[in-house]
Amino acid sequence: MSLPLGVAALVLLAALFHATWNAAVKVGGDRLVVMTLYNIVGLIVGWSAIPFLGLPEPGAWPYLIASSIFHTGYYLVLIRAYQHGDLSHVYPLARGMSPLLVAIGAAVLAGEHLSALGVVGVTVGCAGITSLVLERGLPWRQDPRAVLYALTTSLFIGAYTLADGVGVRESGHALTYIAWLVALDGMPLVVIAMIRRRGRLGPALLANWRNGLLAGVISIAAYGLVIWAMSQGPMASVSAIRETSVIFAAIIGAVLLKERFGKVRIVATMLVVTGVATLQLSG
Repeated sequence: MSLPLGVAALVLLAALFHATWNAAVKVGGDRLVVMTLYNIVGLIVGWSAIPFLGLPEPGAWPYLIASSIFHTGYYLVLIRAYQHGDLSHVYPLARGMSPLLVAIGAAVLAGEHLSALGVVGVTVGCAGITSLVLERGLPWRQDPRAVLYALTTSLFIGAYTLADGVGVRESGHALTYIAWLVALDGMPLVVIAMIRRRGRLGPALLANWRNGLLAGVISIAAYGLVIWAMSQGPMASVSAIRETSVIFAAIIGAVLLKERFGKVRIVATMLVVTGVATLQLSG
């Protein structure tokens, strides 16, 4: 099942946004503080919009609550992964497996079954994303805790993507669902940051406010587009195209952060483009 061309283009834009805010987090110093800042931005945006948008349909609430829980787990496990591994190893593992998980979950929960060509497209795309982990050596030669946390992160990504894909369809209106999600999603992490940083949180927020604000605005736009797209087309297709953010991140790293764009990144890019094209041609 392919996405309408316009929807696919917006998901690619969301992928670019996602890579951009991850670059902001990467250079932002204290990742917990930067993530807390962009969740504070989400709280402000969400609660400001809610009076004008009202409540979602009752059927959406279990998915909103589940997604908030899964997002909190995602943030905390991802931070742990980065404590034990480099971005170049953690990020591809975390993002690369989630489209396959979403494809399986969407088939079970929503009856969205990919064609054989669609399965090939998702698999090739995931292989391309995950292959980036080879850029600095074999993953099993790295700290096993980093691999474990990265794969756990992938489970959380698949879980919240599925929750939001079903939830937005139950909500009656995508924008209402998005507003409530960003309003609820940030609360747990803000509380956790207040406990962990205590008296140090205020100065840390001030020191990181630029990257946090940038990450907050861009991340809301990025995931908002993804949620809307899942109300318009199959979740597996949206998830697979969204994870091209890993390729955009590699390009941003090469252009802005002066990272090397070597053979592994070139091959990974070709595989991801081939996978997305195959998925779109699968009908």
